[in-house]
Amino acid sequence: MNSSRLEAFSDGVLAIIITIMVLELHTPEGDGFSDLLHSTGLGFLTYVLSFAYVGIYWTNHHHLFQLVEKVNGPVLWANLNLLFWLSLLPMTTDWMDASDLSRVPVLIYGVDLLLAAASYWLLSHTLVRSQPSESLLNQALGDDRKGFWSPILYGIGIAAAAGADYLPGHLGVGIAIAMYLLTGLLWVIPDRRVERLVALS
Repeated sequence: MNSSRLEAFSDGVLAIIITIMVLELHTPEGDGFSDLLHSTGLGFLTYVLSFAYVGIYWTNHHHLFQLVEKVNGPVLWANLNLLFWLSLLPMTTDWMDASDLSRVPVLIYGVDLLLAAASYWLLSHTLVRSQPSESLLNQALGDDRKGFWSPILYGIGIAAAAGADYLPGHLGVGIAIAMYLLTGLLWVIPDRRVERLVALS
């Protein structure tokens, strides 16, 4: 199958995920800035975090498939696996917001992010196996430092949220959110390994 069909389907799913998340934002009951802050403030911040993650996956997914022309069955299923975990982001984001960043929702949000990251890794390696050994994709994905650090940072965040009851105040949840933010910042810039090879090809 040509990869363009897979990309078009993925783009549609990611667009729906963003739409669902923005529809879950609460409209302020009053007409003042305090009403906006009280009703929508935290929800907007969690929305921004999840929107950024969906955007990160969309841009990196787009860059990844610029080096792929054909896909097979395993690649299709690996891509669906990634979309499944990303499709849970509206629910985990809304739960985290509705609970005022309670320990369990923040932990589950981190698990969702970790499983989405693992699914992206699986997709990229399934793509590598489906391409010739001398392909541009194989050359581009040789050194994956961000892919190495991401699960470690997610793991620290999940562990901090899990142990929040044993840490003073909201320290555990604060560490968890900081780790999720830091991991997202690592991926804001699209994969330069792929960009360089696309420019040369």
